[in-house]
Amino acid sequence: QVQLVESGGGSVQAGGSLRLSCAASGYTSSRFCMGWFRQAPGKEREGVAAINIGGSMTYVASSVKGRFTISQDNAKKTVYLQMNSLKPEDTAMYYCAAVAPRCSGNEYNYWGQGTQVTVSS
Repeated sequence: QVQLVESGGGSVQAGGSLRLSCAASGYTSSRFCMGWFRQAPGKEREGVAAINIGGSMTYVASSVKGRFTISQDNAKKTVYLQMNSLKPEDTAMYYCAAVAPRCSGNEYNYWGQGTQVTVSS
């Protein structure tokens, strides 16, 4: 059973930065997709970024490109989402996900509990 443990959410003022972490355990493959999604109240879930653990592929949504960066620690099967120049519209629950047929898609098999990010103006 795959477990995803997220950390790093919180509250920050506009223009600030946060770094989210997600550690995966219980998956035997050394290559798999991990991604970050977010969902704000009343809005649909949005894919933010994705990465191929053990590989080099990364994907970042156009809405956050240039501000958010996804990276990995392959040995720890951990993915990071560095969020800079945060805006109030980035406020949402952020979810980590793992294992998908296509990293940039949304058909992930495993999901974390979510971590709240709140950006005040």
